[in-house]
Amino acid sequence: MPDTLPAHAPRGIWGTVLLPVGEDGEIDWPALSDALDILCESGVAGIYSNGTAGEFHNQTEAEYERITTLVAERAGAAGLPFQIGVSHTNPRIARERLARLHAIRPAAAQITLPDWWPPSPTEIEAFIVGMQEAAWDTPLVLYNPPHAKSRLRPAQIAPLRALAPNLVGAKLPGGDADWYAERRETLPGLSVFVAGHTVAFGRPLGADGAYSNVACLSPKGACLHWDLAGSDPVAAAELEARIMAFMASHVLPLVRSHGLSNGALDKLMAAAGGWGPIGPRLLWPYASAPEDAVTAAGKAARNMLPEFF
Repeated sequence: MPDTLPAHAPRGIWGTVLLPVGEDGEIDWPALSDALDILCESGVAGIYSNGTAGEFHNQTEAEYERITTLVAERAGAAGLPFQIGVSHTNPRIARERLARLHAIRPAAAQITLPDWWPPSPTEIEAFIVGMQEAAWDTPLVLYNPPHAKSRLRPAQIAPLRALAPNLVGAKLPGGDADWYAERRETLPGLSVFVAGHTVAFGRPLGADGAYSNVACLSPKGACLHWDLAGSDPVAAAELEARIMAFMASHVLPLVRSHGLSNGALDKLMAAAGGWGPIGPRLLWPYASAPEDAVTAAGKAARNMLPEFF
């Protein structure tokens, strides 16, 4: 699919900021700084903070401010674009965060819809208008994950662009061929990112990149997968099948066996990948993958996906 995006729209593989959590249950700030430096040098197109894997739903306001400052400092030093997630369960706090963000000049701010109660179409429009007003000149990316209470199809996102000229992208789960046909028809010129393990299928159909779960396992591997999707679709599809087989055998079963959240699965993959000082532990009170699962996943990944390492 030809690239019709404006120059400032995000593209490619972006790596998430994961939080190292020490034995005391608190964020290990020196380890986070080290992890950021490694991620910035990994080849990703950019980094972003405060997504699901970054445990944005479980940060204090002081932690949010410190993470945001650290991401801006480390990405700025590396000359790498960065996005800041300003999402909060309270949309008024999210709007205040966005208004303050102007000073650090991120490439974009990621926002989620209010989620304590499923917002009506009118409430969604009011939220988008309010975030546009608070954004100043900061570009916006709408994050609408699979577990959102209000799931939007591309055709439902399209009219929001008239309310928010700053809206440059959307972070969506993706879908089948019909979903991509709707994406191409209704969202031309908007950067649409999909799940990282589906980019071989999605890139030819209109995916512009991924805020990648695969980059949790291996930033290098996620970039390789994306590049193959553009240059060698057959090889990319074969790699994608192995990625999905690895996840089906060593990641997703922990949802059933241990009741793990998506964030816990992402940190399991990061710990198994071993590319930085990220362990499987989540902030209280959320459960983490056991060490034997991390060890098994690490061995399996190197056997099933050797080019990632």
